[in-house]
Amino acid sequence: MTGTSLPLQSSDPLITPTDRTSALEPDGADTDALYHRLFETRQLSSDLAAPLSNEDQTVQASDDASPTKWHLAHTTWFFESFLLEPHLPDYRRYSDAFEYCFNSYYEAKGDRHPRASRGLLTRPSAGEVRSYRAHVDQALKDLGQREEGQIDAVKELVELGINHEQQHQELILTDILALFAAQPLRPAYIADQDRSTQNTDSQNSTRPAAFVPFDGGIYAVGHDGSGFSYDNESPRHDTLVRPFRLANRLVTNAEWMAFMDDGGYTDHRHWLADGWAWLKQHSIDAPGYFEKCDDDRRQMTLHGLIKLDPAAPVTHVSYYEADAYAKWAGKRLPTETEWEIATSKARLSEPNTLATRSFKPLPAPLARPGLIDQMFGDVWEWTSSSYSAYPGYRAPDGAVGEYNGKFMCSQQVLRGASCATAPNHTRATYRNFFYPHQRWQFMGLRLAEDA
Repeated sequence: MTGTSLPLQSSDPLITPTDRTSALEPDGADTDALYHRLFETRQLSSDLAAPLSNEDQTVQASDDASPTKWHLAHTTWFFESFLLEPHLPDYRRYSDAFEYCFNSYYEAKGDRHPRASRGLLTRPSAGEVRSYRAHVDQALKDLGQREEGQIDAVKELVELGINHEQQHQELILTDILALFAAQPLRPAYIADQDRSTQNTDSQNSTRPAAFVPFDGGIYAVGHDGSGFSYDNESPRHDTLVRPFRLANRLVTNAEWMAFMDDGGYTDHRHWLADGWAWLKQHSIDAPGYFEKCDDDRRQMTLHGLIKLDPAAPVTHVSYYEADAYAKWAGKRLPTETEWEIATSKARLSEPNTLATRSFKPLPAPLARPGLIDQMFGDVWEWTSSSYSAYPGYRAPDGAVGEYNGKFMCSQQVLRGASCATAPNHTRATYRNFFYPHQRWQFMGLRLAEDA
């Protein structure tokens, strides 16, 4: 696998490798760069689905996950509902029924199919979803050919739609991993090019992490308004921080196995009450997708069931597990403010995101004194911060105001990015959020301590 693009299925009736540019991009060499990114993003979603059969794209692994077919249709519905219908005269819906089938959580858009039952949607077929995408792509092309003033009026919605679809690209990968992990054949999504030893420290699995110090004081955090951001990243505000230290790399599989071997999953002293109840209820004794085969520990990945790399970051752990590990290690999880401040010392050589096409977390690079590695990419990092509004936050008006604000309750913030995240989402202020029991995403941790 290279770092360019995934191959298309030769049987795809809509687009072939030789005609993808002409099929998707608006005519003319001077097309606005925003629309080029739009169609590149739309194409990548199709590319990510290409290794999957129609059957793979229909099944739902859990209430947390959604079928690939649904992701492809929902992102298409998003452009149709928020961009084309209000702003492209004479646009005609592909199907009135799709409003109900592919709305996710927008109450302002009316009733919708229950999330937990998305895997029951055998109709429309995967082929018809591809036709739906082609219909909307053509309309987006028509929108991009309008006069410049008319295009300017919708640029913010186009940008939001691009970023929204990129979030669903990450979900396509994590949701298909959840599905394949439940299959007895343990299929691989993509063949593995083993990059785990390139420019990495082979002793990372045993060498303790170094802790980089940061002074206390008043820091400005949050997005500064330059470039795209989600509404939950603003407004920028001052916050008081006490001196702290942050680990220079993520917690590794080897370190996590030491926690397991020391009875970490059987000692209630490390666990929050809700975490201990969750552990007992679901018989949790290892990170997600861990399996013990003979004397080896293995983990289900997008490359199939593979031997655990001790130097790679531990992944698919819940907030409950991350918090318990930190207590066992005599440390704590960082706050999201501390994490954001620490990016000032992050080493930003090519982060391991979707752009690298590794499709798995990789060991940290060779350590350099005073620098922090893996801040972006590999795994999302749990913080101790609950997901809530910044001082002065106001949700946008209309249905798009439901994107983030209404979820600011009972969830935890994660920072950074993962090996499945779009590279342009690796900004210091990006706030991801999940419930503390969830772990099907590429979720890991780094440790912090008071100075």
